[in-house]
Order: sequence, then structure tokens, then C-alpha cells
Amino acid sequence: MGIDRETVLDRLWTVRTPDGGDLVSNDLVRALTIEGGTVRFVIEAASADAARLLEGARGEAESALLELDGVTSATVVLTAHGAAPAAPKEPPSLKIGGHPKPQASGPQKVSGVDRIIAIGSGKGGVGKSTVSSNLAVALARQGRRVGLLDADIYGPSQPQMMGVMKRPASPDGKTIIPLEAHGVTLMSIGFMVEPEKAVVWRGPMLMGALQQMLGQVQWGELDVLLIDLPPGTGDVQLTLCQRTEVTGALIVSTPQDVALLDARKAMDMFRTLKTPVLGLIENMSTYVCPSCGHEAHLFGNGGVRAEAERLSVPFLGEIPLSLDVRLAGDAGLPVALGDGPVAEAYAHLAGRLVGGGMA
Repeated sequence: MGIDRETVLDRLWTVRTPDGGDLVSNDLVRALTIEGGTVRFVIEAASADAARLLEGARGEAESALLELDGVTSATVVLTAHGAAPAAPKEPPSLKIGGHPKPQASGPQKVSGVDRIIAIGSGKGGVGKSTVSSNLAVALARQGRRVGLLDADIYGPSQPQMMGVMKRPASPDGKTIIPLEAHGVTLMSIGFMVEPEKAVVWRGPMLMGALQQMLGQVQWGELDVLLIDLPPGTGDVQLTLCQRTEVTGALIVSTPQDVALLDARKAMDMFRTLKTPVLGLIENMSTYVCPSCGHEAHLFGNGGVRAEAERLSVPFLGEIPLSLDVRLAGDAGLPVALGDGPVAEAYAHLAGRLVGGGMA
């Protein structure tokens, strides 16, 4: 008989925490998934100090689960949200949006940031934002100082995917103190507006908001800043590449012909803007059924690799399609935090970028 969620939680009730409680009653269990005999979940602590104290409970939880009939593998990941700066008593008088301010001619550097990588796609729905959040986490796990800017003004998704729903502090109404999660420094327009409110702006306001999030945010010292771009080839992309020193761009696409058609347009846009294309990433490349192990190529097979070879652009890797990705993203705990095929794919991708001097 297969293992079920209730059985797993019953066993986790027995794993004690330093305060005398247990993992379940202290509400520390996140993103619990069960696939056959494989059990995975995340212990989410309130701070880095609290996480260090829970290392013993993490190991005990894995051992306890492996004692259950039907469990063949148990993986428990320990993580903590970075403490956000204390919010001011009154909301800051900071306003996002408005026409961009004049700046010196030519692309400008972002203070403290060594490299900037734009992550784009020619169309929506190919998982560009999912790739951005997981790649940021994977790079942080490899010791890089990473920032993630959600520049998808109309559809910001990084607050949900990274599990942060707070307003950044602004001590003077001009400077923006970014948030932090999973070792990544974050900024998104989604932090500044109500989740259910639409952003109804014309192009100049988009440009002004992007300028603010690059220039007014105290990013600190970063090895790499990833910028999650909106789909298409519009104002945000044009403003970014013309006004900011961008190291290069990564293009995300599925193998599907219609996605590749738009990915080619994105590559042409970056070349027109004299921004190097650092490589192509194939997302949703394959799906392996967790029940029977059958592998299916739902969106085609090998299309992005073939396109990269045709254009003499580096092919950086394949990211499989998995239910874990959706569950982890909805829970605000990117799948790259854990183990398994998808996390390994992101670790490989991060390693390619670090090894190639791109991140």
C-alpha cells in the first residue's frame, strides 16, 4: 500500500524541535510531496539562526520517514526567509512609475552589481519567470551573491514564486531597500501594489518604473543581477538595453515550433540592441510519469538545441516538466531549493553559467 500524507505527518509529529515542540505543531513543514516511495518537504525557519538550530531535526525527520513502510527515499531541505528591514511606522512616500528622468548618454552600470543577465522569451507561457526564480536560487546555492529583479510590470509573479509578500522599506521616499528570500535579493513592482490590482500604465511609466527599480534600489554588492523580463519585445526590453550595461541575455523557450518562432524574434531584438545572447534554455523539455516512468515529450523534442546549433548560440540545458515545479512555485519555495531531477537541472545550468564566467 502506498504512503499517504496523513501517515507522513503523523510520523513528523514525533520529530522534536529545540523549543520542545515538533515540526507539525510548530507549522514548519512546507511543500510536502509524495511520489511513489519518495517523500520530500521543506522545513522553513523564521531566520537563519533558527534554521541552524533545526539541523538536527532535519536529519531526524529523514531517518524517521525512512523507517515507514513504503518509503524508499526521504529528502528534507532546511531553509529560512531573510529578515526584511523593519518597516517604517508610516508607509513610505515612495511612488513607483512616472516618466523616466534624464541620465548620462549611453548605458550605465548599476552600482555594486558586477554582471546583469536579462532573461527573456518571445512569448508568454514558456516558464521564463519560473526559470528566473529557480536559476537565482541555484546560483545562490553555488555561493554567488544574486539579485532578482521582476521587470514584468504588468504580470509580476516573483513575489508569489519566492514567497515574499511585503512592501520594501524606503527611509527617505527615494531609496528602496530590497527584500530577501532563499539567499536572493529581490525587487518587484508586485511588492508595491495590491496583488489584485492591475497596473494600467503607458510606456513612459513602465520606463520610469524600471529606472527606479534599477537605480534607486540598494542592491548591495552582487555577483549577478537576474532580470525577469516581460514576454515580447517592447518598452521594458528596449529601455533596459539602451540605458543599462547588460552583460547578456538568456532566452527561454519550449521545444514547440510556435514558441521557437517567437524566441527567434527575441534573439533578433537583443542583437539589434547590441546585447549578447549568452545562450538558450529549453524548458518543459520532457515529462516523466511519476506512476509508470513513461517519458513523454509534450511540447516536442530537441527543438531549442537544434535552434541553438543553427544560430551558433550556446545551448545551456534542458529543464524537465514536473508537478513539483508548480507546487513549489505556488508555495513560494522554488524547486531548486531541494533535490531531484529538476533541481539537478537547475544546478547544472547554474554551474554552466558560473563555469563560463557569465555569473
